[in-house]
Amino acid sequence: MSAHYRAPGWFTRHVFNPAVAVLTSRGVSILGSRVLAVRGRSSGEWRTTPVNLLDYGGRRYLVAPRGETQWVRNLRAAGTGELRLGRQEEAFRSRELGDDEKVPVLRAYLKRWKSEVGVFFDGVGPDSSDEQIRAIAPGHPAFEVLPSS
Repeated sequence: MSAHYRAPGWFTRHVFNPAVAVLTSRGVSILGSRVLAVRGRSSGEWRTTPVNLLDYGGRRYLVAPRGETQWVRNLRAAGTGELRLGRQEEAFRSRELGDDEKVPVLRAYLKRWKSEVGVFFDGVGPDSSDEQIRAIAPGHPAFEVLPSS
């Protein structure tokens, strides 16, 4: 399957994401938002982006609703990163989920943030069948957030 990516629109790029990033950097979490920091796979420089951190089943996950983003590629390469909220920085390591593992995680993610990200899931929502969610899973990378130790 070819890489799937939906670029953010002007409003998201210039207004929404910067506003969430500023609030999160000041310690205000919007529905679980964090700033994800990952070392660039080529530059080695820290790259940051706001993300929604999903708590589900006693575990935590990052989902890429827009698909194969730069943060996904960087996290795959680095395997580690930081979740930031205000002055708190939590180092973590990641484990990418297989498509079958993603079904309940994507369902939970859509239950929580469908109004914000539903447009990126091709009409699939939290009430869709497992088969429908499994069909779109390859286009939405997901990672389990694990302790860094």
